[in-house]
Amino acid sequence: MTSATAVVIGASHAGVQVAVSLRQEGWTEDVILIGDESALPYHRPPLSKAYLSGKSSFEELALRSAEFYAKQRIDLLDSTVTSVDRDGRRLVLATGETLAYNKLAVCTGARPRQLAIPGTGLAGVFYLRTAVDVELIRKAAIAGGRVVIVGGGYIGLETAASLRQLGLDVTVIEAAERVLERVTAPEVSDFFTRMHRREGVDVRTGASVEAIVGDGHVREVVMSDGESLLADLVIVGIGVEPNVELAADAGLYVDDGVVIDDHAQTSDPDIVAAGDCATHEMGRYGRRIRLESVPSAGEQAKVAAATIAGKPKTITALPWFWSHQFDLKLQIAGLNTGYDEVVLNGNPTRDEDFTCYYLRSDELIAADCINRPRDFMFSKQVITQKRSVDRAELAATVTA
Repeated sequence: MTSATAVVIGASHAGVQVAVSLRQEGWTEDVILIGDESALPYHRPPLSKAYLSGKSSFEELALRSAEFYAKQRIDLLDSTVTSVDRDGRRLVLATGETLAYNKLAVCTGARPRQLAIPGTGLAGVFYLRTAVDVELIRKAAIAGGRVVIVGGGYIGLETAASLRQLGLDVTVIEAAERVLERVTAPEVSDFFTRMHRREGVDVRTGASVEAIVGDGHVREVVMSDGESLLADLVIVGIGVEPNVELAADAGLYVDDGVVIDDHAQTSDPDIVAAGDCATHEMGRYGRRIRLESVPSAGEQAKVAAATIAGKPKTITALPWFWSHQFDLKLQIAGLNTGYDEVVLNGNPTRDEDFTCYYLRSDELIAADCINRPRDFMFSKQVITQKRSVDRAELAATVTA
């Protein structure tokens, strides 16, 4: 081992990008990328979409080829880190072995939030986060089967669309009064509910699950109002929780994520963090935010690598997200937190393409663009540049 080793914990989008960017920033010493899955690091967004629906193979999901890592001298280590000794700058692995580092990147990601009701341990109950999860779901997802999806967020709706396309009878249960309630305006929620119901998905809002029942294997889902829904499989998608235990045990500052500054630096000068496990004060929104977003993970990772390499950059990019459901491509620019006005371009009660612009104090802060890539690019530019907007122009194509 050389005298200057950079170790990255976590081999998903953020971790891989840190390793790649280190080489791009001129880091010539050892780079070790630790992941707890035996497969090559892979894209996660397609898991609930193209991969689940059988439209792509696992090989197509690889972030980089094995040859790439070898050529870039990025050592892949299939292991789990159990503790971080910051004073000795040493990691303890699950095997009991130790690994020294000079610079460390924490990219431990997040895990599915668990559903706290009876019956979640039955066979046929799944969470969707890894390729192995999807492979198990695909084996259980037989055409004509009945699936209940708990959670009407993006992961739940994407999974519903994929399984419906595979010919399953799909029911989505959402405890809130509308799907996507936490992240979209009512008009957008109503649109996705309409589209899913048109495709045969039974969407139930303001409903909650009391228990999952079966004899070893799931048989039915019992609702809080007493109704029972027959089910051959149940998929839980009620959000994620950041994997911060390793960082917290090491004494890093943690607050709903590993806290980082504008340079992806943690409270330890030799440790950076990026991705779903990291939380960052965003001046644009006036608060600390943990973004569960591949684009944001990538940007944080590039900044983290630059910090390690002694070439500090700043996290500045506008957050953006996307979702694919059936033939719908939703692209989201910015965060709509605190919006006080919505302007629609298009008619979501009739059309399959429209944009929902979110304003706060007359400033455009976010946009949901459904099958409107030009509006998405326009919105990113306007929000980033804080340009003034003309409501009449934004709403130009709205019809009664």
